[in-house]
Amino acid sequence: MKKVRITVKRIAHYDDLMAAYENPIEDACHMQLGQTFICNGWQQPEGFCDSAWDTVSPFVMTLAHGGENFYNGWMKNPKSAMLSCNDGFRPVSFLLEALDEEAE
Repeated sequence: MKKVRITVKRIAHYDDLMAAYENPIEDACHMQLGQTFICNGWQQPEGFCDSAWDTVSPFVMTLAHGGENFYNGWMKNPKSAMLSCNDGFRPVSFLLEALDEEAE
């Protein structure tokens, strides 16, 4: 099984949707642009958002076990995936990449 790197590539904020529909939340998201996480196999890395993990974990598991080429050529690098968390107010886009390094 391989390690998988997750990199925060984009953080969006939809202020109009937040104003219209969201109850005020302090500290809704701790992700920072450029932040990286290393998954040891398909284990959730420390400090990674639980909600985002629900979205990316099936792809992490597949990449960690050698899977590739999601959706028949979707990504230029077949050992990667670009995904966003399910927060409709402030979605975070993540690049997942299988590493050559073996998980512990």
